[in-house]
Amino acid sequence: MKIKNIDLNAMMEAEQKKRKIWKLVLTGGPCGGKTTGQARLSTFFENLGWKVYRVPETATVLLGGGVNFAELPEYAQFEFQENLLRTMIQIENSFFALAEASERNCLVICDRGSMDASAFVTKKEWEEILARNQCDEVDIRDNRYHQIVHMVTSAKGAEQYYSIEHHATRLEGLEEARDRDTKAAEAWIGHPYVDIIDNNCDFESKINRLISGVALKMGIDIGDRLNVNAKKVKFAINGPLPKDAAFPNFRDFEVAHHYLQTASRTMQSRLRKRGRMGKFSYIHTIRKQHGGQMIEVKTPLTHRDYSHLLDQQDPLHLTVNKIRRCFMYNNQYFQLDIYKEPCHPRCRGLMLLETYTTLSKEDFLDRLPKFLNVDQEVTGDPAFSMFNLSLREEWINSKKFCHRLSDDEDDDQDATEEAHNRLESVHRKSSFIDINSGTVSPAT
Repeated sequence: MKIKNIDLNAMMEAEQKKRKIWKLVLTGGPCGGKTTGQARLSTFFENLGWKVYRVPETATVLLGGGVNFAELPEYAQFEFQENLLRTMIQIENSFFALAEASERNCLVICDRGSMDASAFVTKKEWEEILARNQCDEVDIRDNRYHQIVHMVTSAKGAEQYYSIEHHATRLEGLEEARDRDTKAAEAWIGHPYVDIIDNNCDFESKINRLISGVALKMGIDIGDRLNVNAKKVKFAINGPLPKDAAFPNFRDFEVAHHYLQTASRTMQSRLRKRGRMGKFSYIHTIRKQHGGQMIEVKTPLTHRDYSHLLDQQDPLHLTVNKIRRCFMYNNQYFQLDIYKEPCHPRCRGLMLLETYTTLSKEDFLDRLPKFLNVDQEVTGDPAFSMFNLSLREEWINSKKFCHRLSDDEDDDQDATEEAHNRLESVHRKSSFIDINSGTVSPAT
């Protein structure tokens, strides 16, 4: 079958020029800065020429009508949360439709989102609510919103600023506020793009971190205007994987990555399929080196578009299969990628932990999960790049090994061998397989 040529440069430029609609959930514990954050986000993006819609918090609307949730009997609490979810979805849909109808770029800020309702009922009750309303978690969490930002309550780390004054529906004391904050954060475990904005800085910096975090995910270059962008960090984890009971509350997802053919070494193109229990979301990512800067464009796909692009799969790469475990620890959102078969022998048993942080390397080490055997930081190390890990050939024999996105041939055999040795060292510490067990034969 002849593969149709797809101009990835044109696709990337078209996506960048396309009118954008960004659906953001702003959640968090009591007195975390959501109200101020909404106002500042609105002003910032309106000054960029965007149309900003602010979806009111459904719970506040209902509770402001005289409802005292704590006084409701159990059956009424359950019905309240079910009706709250239905009402929230309908209100949001109204704003989403307005954004679709607009000719301008639109930011829709949702004051809490669908999964926040799950924090106030048991897991069994939540599953019953979903079933009764023909809802699916992947759809109402991962596919419904582009990004989740959790503003940590001031009751965690900034207690002197916690107050329930001037807020008609805020009644929580410090301990209850902390508990509510934890439940609100855990409700969103599993969404691919969650940012946690904690209190390890002053309030002005906290709001700037919110704005820069949203701009960063949207791919908007704001230079050093706010200068607090979080950096992605990656760590190699030695096995064996701890038992499930050692982890805090978590969600596991099946993830498959496919690298697509490109015409230039300055560009990488890949598909991601992610989901659980037979329900998936799809993303197409193009990374390109341009003018000394790395540009990355992510495009959500339908299953049909995903299947069409899959015809462009690069035969020099194997599909990367993982279990992605998402969890909260120390007010930090982590993703643990557990590589699984079928895969190249170099990936067998490999585990990589990722998160985003604004902290220095030294300060961040205390945030790492104590129940995991962290080997070393591997941020930016080509030995742990998914592009290189997926190569069908052995690295030593491959001209495709990528030290950096560049037009130049990466023929530095010494550097490639050193990368091979770093990966082998991690495997050796975990008592895993010998990654020199040969190449994987082409699929038939």
